[in-house]
Amino acid sequence: MRMLDLQTDKMLAHVEEGVGSIIFNQPEKRNAVSYAMWQAIPEIIQDFNSSEDVRVVVMSGSGDRAFVSGADISEFEKLRNTPEQIEIYDAATSASNKALRSLDKPLIAMIRGFCVGGGLAISLAADLRISADDGQFGVPAAKLGLGYGYAGIKELMNIVGPSYAKEIFFTGQRFNAAQAEMMGLVNRVVPVSELKSTVDSYARTIADNAPLTVKAAKAAVNEGTKNSGERDLDRVAVLVEACFNSGDYKEGRRAFMEKRPPRFRGC
Repeated sequence: MRMLDLQTDKMLAHVEEGVGSIIFNQPEKRNAVSYAMWQAIPEIIQDFNSSEDVRVVVMSGSGDRAFVSGADISEFEKLRNTPEQIEIYDAATSASNKALRSLDKPLIAMIRGFCVGGGLAISLAADLRISADDGQFGVPAAKLGLGYGYAGIKELMNIVGPSYAKEIFFTGQRFNAAQAEMMGLVNRVVPVSELKSTVDSYARTIADNAPLTVKAAKAAVNEGTKNSGERDLDRVAVLVEACFNSGDYKEGRRAFMEKRPPRFRGC
C-alpha cells in the first residue's frame, strides 16, 4: 500500500492494487469539509492522475453516519468572514471541484448516511455512485435562502433530468436511498453490510479492464454532457485511436483467442 503524505489528517489517501482511495476523515462532524480538506483534494487528484499504479479511484467518508454533509461552517466566522476571505475560500473549493472533475480515471463514490449540500455536489463528480440503504440525499439551498449557480444545477440535471432536478431544488427535502436510485441519482443501492464488498468488486472489475479503453469511454461520455459547441470530440478521437494502437489491444485479442484473462498494462 502506498500512502500519500498530506498536510492534514482530515483527508486520507492511499493506493493499493490499482485502486486509489480518497477518504473524507472528519466523522465527528459528519465529514464536513474544512478549508484544509478542500486544499488537499487537488494534491490527491494530481498524484492519482499522474500515477500508473492507479486505475480507478474510490472516495468515501469515515465512520457510518455520512459520506460528506457539506462544508464545515464552523470555520466560516474565522476563514470566510470578509470579502477577501470569501474570495480565498471560494477559490479553494472551486479548485477542489475542478480537480475532481479533471480525474481521467473512473471515480466511484461509496456513500453511507448523509450526502447533502456540498456533499451531494462532491458525489456528482463521481462516475458511479453506489449507496448503502441508509443513504440520505438533498440540497437544502431553498431552506437557507442560498443561490445555486447554473453549473451546479446543470451537473445534477445531467444525471437526474430536469424534473427531478427541480424537485430536489424546489423542495429542499431529503431523499432516501431508494428514492435516489429511482431518480437515477445513484447507480445502485445495497444493504450496509454489502456496501464495501460491492464497491470493491466494481473497482476490481474496472481496474482489471483496459485502462485506455476506460479512459476514452469516460472522456466521450463527459464530452456528451456538454453543450454541443463546447465538446472536444477531437480529443475523444485521439483517445480512441490510442486504444487501437496500443499493446493492450493486441493483448486483448490474444487473451480472447487463448481463452484466458487479459493482462492489460495501459499502453
